[in-house]
Amino acid sequence: MTIDYQLIIQELNPITIIQEAEKIKQLSLDYYYFSPILEPKLKEKTADLVVIPTTEEEVLKIAQICVKYKIPLTVRGAGTGNYGQCIPLNGGIVLDMSELRKIKWIKSGIACVEAGIKMSVLERETKKQGWELRMIPSTYKIATLGGFIGGGSGGIGSINYGQLKDRGNLHRVRVVTLENEPRIIELRGDETRQINHAYGTNGIITELEIPLAPSYNWVDVIVTFQDFISALKFGQDLADSDGINKKLISIHAKPISNYFTSLKSYLPNGEDCALLMIEENSLFALEDLVKEYQGEITYRQDLDLKSNFNLIEFTWNHTTFHARNIDANITYLQTFFFSLEKVEEMYNYFGDEVMMHIEFLRVGGKAIPAGLQLVKYTNETRLNEIIKYHEDNGAFIANPHTYILEDGGRKIIEPEQLNFKKKVDPYGLINQGKMRSWDIDN
Repeated sequence: MTIDYQLIIQELNPITIIQEAEKIKQLSLDYYYFSPILEPKLKEKTADLVVIPTTEEEVLKIAQICVKYKIPLTVRGAGTGNYGQCIPLNGGIVLDMSELRKIKWIKSGIACVEAGIKMSVLERETKKQGWELRMIPSTYKIATLGGFIGGGSGGIGSINYGQLKDRGNLHRVRVVTLENEPRIIELRGDETRQINHAYGTNGIITELEIPLAPSYNWVDVIVTFQDFISALKFGQDLADSDGINKKLISIHAKPISNYFTSLKSYLPNGEDCALLMIEENSLFALEDLVKEYQGEITYRQDLDLKSNFNLIEFTWNHTTFHARNIDANITYLQTFFFSLEKVEEMYNYFGDEVMMHIEFLRVGGKAIPAGLQLVKYTNETRLNEIIKYHEDNGAFIANPHTYILEDGGRKIIEPEQLNFKKKVDPYGLINQGKMRSWDIDN
């Protein structure tokens, strides 16, 4: 059925609508181009309209019109995802949630906010009451909380609080459905798993309630080492040191630090290094641990999240961003190694073809090394060989070169999420083409 978008525009009035082709194109994309596999598949994908609601009532109205005319709907935060989570595959409407950004309340270590709130803005407010966000992505300055919950998995702070999907990291969400009569439902506790990291395929998140962490005076620290294995073992020891308060342990093998041009004064020879966030009162203990591994602290500075310079933006997938600014042929992997021995095995096997970048996080109560390795891309066949070698030898790859929910990190069909989608999106309008189990089932 051909959709008359001029009629749709009239029915959406007075909600803000963007019709300019270039702006629509801009708001239809994310950082998909980090993947040479996704880049040709997604670069021409674009919405027909971008709609920007300011209230939950307007979101309901948009949902009603999409159901009425069977218009595909793709929800967008700030578009900081890396594998096409918010790119519309079949046109339709992109729902830009960035104007739903109210902070409803902050109290007793919990924040209730609208989905489009920028995480940096929220944290500035929580800190006034002695709290901070448990986890933030390296794109925290522009990323929205709703987008992080819908498309992210973890980040800075995961060394303490694990992944977003872990029980206790999301208290409550309000979700707008796309049923014949769209409505608002609330999910609490374990129920939130039905929409957590689902790419917005099964409901429109409008409001979230999240637990916070006590706010500390974090210090950025750079430590260099004589070799990568020393840096890696230091990272694990630091992760396991319960008496040292930390929020980030990011380990980089040569030659990755050569891509950090702004840090060259502290990494002049492209050394193997650790980029850390350590609580101020833990610095003395850190110095002893650094000495034990024959490392050298070359930089330390109180963290200022408002500053244009902090180590957060050299870690997690910002590492990939900096590397690609110098060499556009670099791509990346997302890997759970679970042991230092497995990291060392892959490091020795692939050499500089797969440059080792490790972030430590908690999984099942244990601190483990997870990789965001930089890959010198040659062709798709070779990339798949690299992925297969990891998987055949006991390393779990959360594939960042697919936009299909089940083919990425989950690797399995989640009946809970599929059944929820059947309930709240019976026509399959939301973020079409991203949930394989829906397409198989329908």
